[in-house]
This record gives sequence, C-alpha cells and structure tokens, in this order.
Amino acid sequence: MAVEVVTFGCRLNAAESDAMKRHAAAAGEAGAPVFIVNTCAVTQEAARQARQAIRRLRREHPDARIVVTGCAAQVEPQAFAAMPEVSHVLGNAEKMRGETWRSLLAPDGGFTPRTLVGDIMTVREIAPHLADGHAVKARAFVQVQNGCDHRCTFCIIPFGRGPSRSAPMGLVIDEVRRATALGAAEVVLSGVDITSYGDDLPGRPRLGTLVRQVLKHVPELPRLRISSIDSVEADPELLRALAEEPRLMPHLHLSLQAGDDLILKRMKRRHSRADAIAFCAEARRLRPDVVFGADIIAGFPTETEEMFRRSLDLVDECGLTHLHVFPFSPRPGTPAARMPQVDPAVAKDRARRLRERGADALRQYLDGEVGQRRRVLVERKQGRTEAFTPVRLARPAAYGSIIEVEIAGHDGRMLVAA
Repeated sequence: MAVEVVTFGCRLNAAESDAMKRHAAAAGEAGAPVFIVNTCAVTQEAARQARQAIRRLRREHPDARIVVTGCAAQVEPQAFAAMPEVSHVLGNAEKMRGETWRSLLAPDGGFTPRTLVGDIMTVREIAPHLADGHAVKARAFVQVQNGCDHRCTFCIIPFGRGPSRSAPMGLVIDEVRRATALGAAEVVLSGVDITSYGDDLPGRPRLGTLVRQVLKHVPELPRLRISSIDSVEADPELLRALAEEPRLMPHLHLSLQAGDDLILKRMKRRHSRADAIAFCAEARRLRPDVVFGADIIAGFPTETEEMFRRSLDLVDECGLTHLHVFPFSPRPGTPAARMPQVDPAVAKDRARRLRERGADALRQYLDGEVGQRRRVLVERKQGRTEAFTPVRLARPAAYGSIIEVEIAGHDGRMLVAA
C-alpha cells in the first residue's frame, strides 16, 4: 500500500509524520493509496495552504484516501470534515496510536468514525518517538516533550497540542541511542515548549539535566542539538552544558516574538526586552561561537511604528543571525484576535523590513565565516556546520559523515566550501 505524507509546520510535526507513515504502512493493505495531510495551526495561512493541498491531492488522485490530522485538524475538525475531498479527520492524540491506523486501514474496512478527534486537554502522557526510525539519516529528531501550559494571546497551539507533558529521561536516552545505532551523526531534541521539560516528571528534572544525561549515556553520539527554546525558561544547567559540552551544538533558536515591552506584555510573554538581550549576552559569554535564530511577529495588534522599531533593533542588540518572521495573523478564539488590529498591509511591510534586516545580519555573519575551517555534517546535497549554517560542498562526501572544510565564500544564504 502506498502511503504518502504532506507535512506543514514545525519539526515536531515532521517527526510525527514519519511515525504516522510507519503506523500506516504496518496497518496492512487498504487498496487505494493513502495520503496523510499533517496540518499546522500557527497561522491562518498555514491552514489555508493545507486546504489547498487537500483539494490538489483529490484532483490528482481521485481514488485515494485522504486523512487529515495535525494541529489545524485538532482545533477545527468540523471545517476539514466539511470538505468533500477528506476521507477521515484524526486528532493529534489519535494520529500517534497504531490501533487507529490498524482500524482505519484494515483490509476488511475496519471501523473508524470519519471524524476521530478527542479532547486533547485530557492527554497526560507522551512516549518519545524517533523520526525516520527505520532509516539511516544524518540528522534524527527525537520528541522529548509535547503540549504547552502557557497562554500567549496570539497562540492557538495549546489547544491543538494539549497540556505540557514530558517523556521519561530513560526512554529519551534509549531513543537517542537507537538513532545513533541507525547511523545518525546528529540528534535534535524536539518539542512544543521544550524548556518546560520535566515539570510533570518525578523530581522535575530540567532540560539541562536531560542534555547532560544524553551526552553522558550516549558517548557515541557525535552531535546533540536542541530545537526552539523559550530563553526565560532556560535553566542554569542548560547554560553550563552549552559552555562545557562541545558535542552540544552552538546554535539556539529563541522564541522572542517582539522587542517592545508593552507588546510583549500584551502577548502575555514571560520575558522583557532586557531579559532577551541579557540571555544572549550571557550565552555568548559562555560559548563565544554560539549563533542565534529567533521567531519574531510583525504587526501584532496595537503595535506602533516606534514599537516595531524596537523589534528591528533587537536583531542587532541580541546578535541574531537567522530570523523566522511572521506577519501577525489573527487566530479565531485567541485574545489577540479581539484586540485592535494593525492594517494587514502594514504588518506585511513590517515583516518585509524585518526579513531585510535579518538578511543583512546573515550576510554579515557569513562574511565572518570566510577563511574559517568548519566541521560539516554531510547531508544529501549540502552540509551543516555546528552552528547549523548550510554549506555547499565542493566535492562529494559520504552521506552522514562529518568532515572538515575551509570556507571559501558564500552566496548570501549559504556558505561555499573550498
């Protein structure tokens, strides 16, 4: 049975897509090809793109079964169930259960309701799973946490992912060890709110403790990386690990969202502008080669030009290199959707200006890399430095190997090896 997955959104969605594909493939012969659309709910645009993809799949594959799941399906199941192109709608908890796929794709037709979406807020457990667990990959993602207990005013994700819950440390270590045995040279610890790791576990171990234990118990792992973090929640042990563990990669992606204190307060964020700047300065003091990425929203409700300029200035004041910019998109049901809105054209223009500032910062960083020697993890057509910067290789190298190259130049987006 042919099973294909179309994935929108975050790295965690990508990891879950791999797990779903394995569940579906193991469920038996269902006859028609199966397409799984794993949706994202971060913005209205993400949900629109998912609907567009569903319609295209139906036009191109009229006999296929189209199963829609993910965060947008969790928070808007009726909207997807109303689409005639959709065969089934699954919730975020249901999609990760092997029995769901065995029932849905059973040779005798099984029995699964067309819409199977439970109350995600009642889910309290998580089992870590390895992305591409049955294939050798240069980089593997291991889910260590899911859900979020915070209530940022712009964010719908807690209602798509449920409460924060952590995978037991021993199980995480087992998955990292398995990924390394399968050939991964780098493992990325992923989650929705990864810096809340351990709040629900006995003894409340922090993310820094998890990082230390993974590195201690899997000495054969060459590289460990962590996904997006909330800097205000970063524990002291995590910062010590950044300073002392060379196998912990010097790249942190920060959930900053804005550079103005009043906007941060209206977002219900838990840090101030000064907190963000101080964190970056301390991390750089501890690990001088650290590189920062960041999420920033442009055009949040009530944002003035002066407030926006503080977000622009944050790029330089924090020394940000890789920006992920969102023009604000109101999500129905969130407090921010009821606030006085910025003109969408203004928000779009501010996002453009932020991206331009980010492109300038990236070029400046790439300029500084020319002439340096860097250790690069080889992927399919390029490699990645320890700072996660892409590198175009001058000659073929073994997939999944880590090689040392000299940086000869760049094209404004990626480095070029000599």
